Amino acid sequence: MARYRLRFVLQEFDLPRGTTLIGRSLDCHLTIEDPLVSRRHARIVVTDSGAQIEDLGSRNGVKVNGAPIRQATTLRNGDRLRIGTQELVFSRVDEAGRAHSRTTGQLRLCANCRQPYPREMLACPSCEATEQTDDETLTASGSALSHQWSMQLFVEALERALRLGRIPDAERLVRRASAQVEELLASGGRVEDAALAALALQAAATTLATSDPAWAVWALEIYGRCGKIPPRSVIERLVKVTESHPRVVRDAIMALSQRLEPLREHASRPELDALALLSELTSEDALEAAPDWR
Repeated sequence: MARYRLRFVLQEFDLPRGTTLIGRSLDCHLTIEDPLVSRRHARIVVTDSGAQIEDLGSRNGVKVNGAPIRQATTLRNGDRLRIGTQELVFSRVDEAGRAHSRTTGQLRLCANCRQPYPREMLACPSCEATEQTDDETLTASGSALSHQWSMQLFVEALERALRLGRIPDAERLVRRASAQVEELLASGGRVEDAALAALALQAAATTLATSDPAWAVWALEIYGRCGKIPPRSVIERLVKVTESHPRVVRDAIMALSQRLEPLREHASRPELDALALLSELTSEDALEAAPDWR
């Protein structure tokens, strides 16, 4: 009988014959400490004919290669399983114990929703768009793509947690996402513009939900450290934060505006509009309209 294995972060987990329970509970065979993982989230059943995964009625479901499953689904070598914010890779193992996962497989960015998905799929599993983006085909083994994929998972999970009013979960998620960004920057990597904007929006939303300005300030500081001009949508969300936390947010906005000023010469029209909005927020008129800023 073939042997199978799951790769989870930097660890590999052998799948024995029979049932393997996956969830947040310590009673599961594979425990995942993730607030979006149910206590008993899913199970993988290995038999002589292969392996299947089944959702156990979890709150957030299971996805295989980006597509949610509705019933027991047969797993194939290299399949990517999303459980909560975590991604696991299913692989077949040969007699020598080597896993045959498709770590050099190709991923394609959806032209519509910008989600990465396996090249061999005919349509994006997230939005069902079929636009071809061969010029943006990516290698799954790249560390940059790994960070990008993880960031998208964090943003998606954070948005869901805020929508459901699960504030402690949202705080844990934004803390983990920010730590990943810090790690990436420390290693000399760069954060993709769309991913940074999506995370900044959710960080500001977390501030609005928790009345803790730290996350909005962090978003402003990260833009400054990356040398990126935030899009207008991010700045407008931060404007709402200043209404509740004018004193705390003022210095961060002013520091960002000053740091980005050298970029004005080569900025695009949307970027110039964003810089103008930042300038408005730090103008004398704005300060006089909000005396608490002083």
